[in-house]
Amino acid sequence: MTFIHFFILIPILTAFFIPLIGKLAPKLHLGWPALFVPVILFGFFTAQIPAISAGETISGSVVWMQALDLYFSVYLDGLSLIFTLLITGIGSLVVLYSTFYLSKERESLSHFYAYLLLFMGAMLGVVLSDNLMVLYLFWELTSISSFLLIAFWFRRKKSRYGAQKSFLITVSGGISMLVGFIMLQVMSGTNSIQEIIAMRDSLQEHELFVPALILILLGAFTKSAQFPFHIWLPDAMEAPTPVSAYLHSATMVKAGLFLVARFTPVFGGEATWFWLVSGVGIFTMFWGSFSAVKQKDLKALLAYSTISQLGLIMSLFGLGSAALQGGASTESIIYTKAIFVALFHLVNHSTFKGALFMVVGIVDHEVGTRDIRKLGGLISLMPVTFTLAVISSFSMAGLPPFNGFLSKEMFFTAALNANNLTIFSMETWGLLFPIIAWVGSIFTFAYSMIIVFRTFLGPYRRERLEKTPHEAPIGMLISPIILCVLIILLFFMPNQLSHYLLSPAMNSILPTYQNTEGLIPKISAWHGFNLELFMTAGVVVFGAFLMKTFRFWNFVYDLFPEHRSIDRGYQWVLAKSESGSKRATDLYMTGFLRHYLYYIYGFLLLLVGGTLWLTGSIVIDPSDDVPVSLYEGIIVAVMAAAAIGILFTKSRLTATLLNGVLGYSIAVFFVLFRAPDLALTQLVVETVTTVLFLLCFYHLPEWSKEERSVKVRLPKMIISIGMGALTVLLALSVQGNKMFESISSYFEDSYELAGGRNIVNAILGDFRAFDTMLEVVVLFIAGIGVYTLIKLKAPKGEDDIERE
Repeated sequence: MTFIHFFILIPILTAFFIPLIGKLAPKLHLGWPALFVPVILFGFFTAQIPAISAGETISGSVVWMQALDLYFSVYLDGLSLIFTLLITGIGSLVVLYSTFYLSKERESLSHFYAYLLLFMGAMLGVVLSDNLMVLYLFWELTSISSFLLIAFWFRRKKSRYGAQKSFLITVSGGISMLVGFIMLQVMSGTNSIQEIIAMRDSLQEHELFVPALILILLGAFTKSAQFPFHIWLPDAMEAPTPVSAYLHSATMVKAGLFLVARFTPVFGGEATWFWLVSGVGIFTMFWGSFSAVKQKDLKALLAYSTISQLGLIMSLFGLGSAALQGGASTESIIYTKAIFVALFHLVNHSTFKGALFMVVGIVDHEVGTRDIRKLGGLISLMPVTFTLAVISSFSMAGLPPFNGFLSKEMFFTAALNANNLTIFSMETWGLLFPIIAWVGSIFTFAYSMIIVFRTFLGPYRRERLEKTPHEAPIGMLISPIILCVLIILLFFMPNQLSHYLLSPAMNSILPTYQNTEGLIPKISAWHGFNLELFMTAGVVVFGAFLMKTFRFWNFVYDLFPEHRSIDRGYQWVLAKSESGSKRATDLYMTGFLRHYLYYIYGFLLLLVGGTLWLTGSIVIDPSDDVPVSLYEGIIVAVMAAAAIGILFTKSRLTATLLNGVLGYSIAVFFVLFRAPDLALTQLVVETVTTVLFLLCFYHLPEWSKEERSVKVRLPKMIISIGMGALTVLLALSVQGNKMFESISSYFEDSYELAGGRNIVNAILGDFRAFDTMLEVVVLFIAGIGVYTLIKLKAPKGEDDIERE
């Protein structure tokens, strides 16, 4: 195992030790030991910047299941380096922030930090995996760990609902992505992502290419909250603010963007990929910003703003993928810059959105509410928090001197270039991209200003607040201060970021363009009086106008009533699925044991009997059979009479006795076949079973007339005769279809191989020892489950408590 594998596993392994640390040091806030993990990882990945920026890559592979082409393969290049730095860098700040945000007296910190580190390791696995199946494994691990984090305050009904919703949507997309991965493996014959990228040209003509493309995009869209799958993100805001700052600004929602970027070298240049990625992205950008303006809760506003920003980045990746259609021409190089902007804004978004979430968390923590209608006038009471809010909000709005201004200007340039794209029928639809981008940016400016002006300016209304507002402790301010410093530094020194991080990432996404002159644009704040500048001026003017006149035009949202929303559709589908499942279950879960036996044996009859019939495997060859003796014939006749008698008896006691006749007759057969140990076992088991049946049935009433009716007995007779006939036919067919040499000769050496003179005992005790061990493990796991259910019962009076 290489060192980079170890760095992926560090957070996951540490997650298991966090509860132990909490037990050993109960007075220690677990945020401090947890902080070492992301800090160490961030230092390690930072140390790789010089090598990666010089064009090197770091890879390693550990054999997992070689026959299935499963290797724990990792690959660190420019693209994955950006994401690892975001995961560990923002992760360090979030852990530091949560140390002051969460109280160890009121919260289960051992659970919180274990879940957080588990998620961090899963994200590192996603961005570093070079094997499709391993990537999928870590992908679903992010869904599981994020479910645990979102539902951290599990006594809140909304937290449970939000966690369930995010899990159902993202896992559904993950399953479709898995099918797409399997198709890619079928097409390429390998699970290695880098090998698949290398054979891109040979894959494009395959009939599974477009279906695989669509299925993989479904996974990316659900994870990155693209329309119409965006509905899970606002409900996920019920998680603690540190979770929102981490999962929903820098990591989980960025996983879908990473997936699109990683597979752009494979699918880029395909019209379906271009239209889906760019079209869905640009509409998501508009819809998210449009929906954000009407929100009354600050975290809900940030949720929709995140949706909008993710759509913006997604659209840029789609527009940039057009470059792979036309080769390394001058026109194609223009479109590659859209991917550069996507990477640049991805970094910028993580800085200002992470800071904004922390600012909102501070307001909620120190004021006691996030309701915009109750807030206002906090500038004099929380001046530092106000300053941080201004920097991060203005950056999101695209104003100078903040990094969001640079990437927003370049976004306008990319959208305008889309209008000039001469492929994919863009002559007709290209004008929509700059128009939608500009309108969406107007709403972005409006909701960014709402955060500042409605929260910190205006009248102060103490009577509406739950707490007396005051500035947050310095420990809670450190993380957003660091992010805001980065926001300003990136504005003044963007080309350092471009040289060391963005350029290597571009070469990873567009390997055919490596070392192409003019591929990496120079970032500058001033480009003269161009159309992009006028678009920005229009955004400021119209955005300010929309914010000030909101009460006059907010009736527009009534055109999209809640009862017809996508979210309501999700709830309807969920409710119908549950009710439909209940109805379907009620059809076969009748409470009658005989019905369940009908299903089981009927299925076996159809499956096994049908297979024997259709394959022509019913071959009876009696030539090697031993003649049936008179004694054996008499015993068989007795057993047949007893079996038929059970069908017609009117008493449970009689049926039990006849069933005992069958069991004792089998014991006689064992005696005739010289297996006294089996005969003794059969006699003991049959005696105990018969006695138990007699004791139980003695206290039961006699069979009713309905139970003795032909309607009830006929299906039993058919099933019984059918299973008996099937068993006989199966045994005879096996005897007549000897495809392999019998292994009985192997077991005849039981004394030499296992030290047992009794073959049967040797088989049970030695040859099947592994099987027996697994059976014991199953029983042990079941026991743990029962014990856990008993011990984890909620304290009396807390079953229905919900923290609202």
